[in-house]
Amino acid sequence: MEPLTTSYPLKHSVLKARVFVVFLSMVLCTTILCLLQLRFFKPKIKDFYSFEVKDSRGRIISLEKYRGKATLVVNVASYCQYTDKNYIALQELHREFGPSHFTVLAFPCNQFGESEPSSSQEIESFAKGNYGVTFPVFHKIKILGSEADPAFKFLIDSSKREPRWNFWKYLVSPEGKVVKFWRPEEPIENIKPEVASLIRQIIMKKREDL
Repeated sequence: MEPLTTSYPLKHSVLKARVFVVFLSMVLCTTILCLLQLRFFKPKIKDFYSFEVKDSRGRIISLEKYRGKATLVVNVASYCQYTDKNYIALQELHREFGPSHFTVLAFPCNQFGESEPSSSQEIESFAKGNYGVTFPVFHKIKILGSEADPAFKFLIDSSKREPRWNFWKYLVSPEGKVVKFWRPEEPIENIKPEVASLIRQIIMKKREDL
């Protein structure tokens, strides 16, 4: 009589094959999902105007409202050796070139010599009362260290230039990219041509789009 053969090895092989197919299907599905996520859910590339900040009263403001303009972003201080000269120059720039195609955006900061100790609303009143500023003065922020404001951190990372004192200036294009920066002692005569050039580009582009 021939010995009986067991069906166990066959069943075991079939089970292993099924487990392998299931595993392979799971890997394939995961790969497809990852590819779809990369294709359709790419993280939005940040530019300066994609950030939100606070105004002097602590209300959330989207910088998107300034898209399409040239902006000069400045870290300001009320009690600094550069305060008078810079506030006068900044208001002159804003008056000459703004507000349709250009604006100054002032961000108070107390990290340099503790020269901006007042509250945000007091700072705004100081700037308007003493220098007649008509450009926005935002909420006091930090621009250095782990608590740095994201919008200002973007400027620093983009330009590879970290402010070393008050009144550093970053010229931002209508698309939200940093195109130039200046130190606080830079004369306004060196800044005006760059601002004017960027504004001419904005005006020409608008004419072409008509």
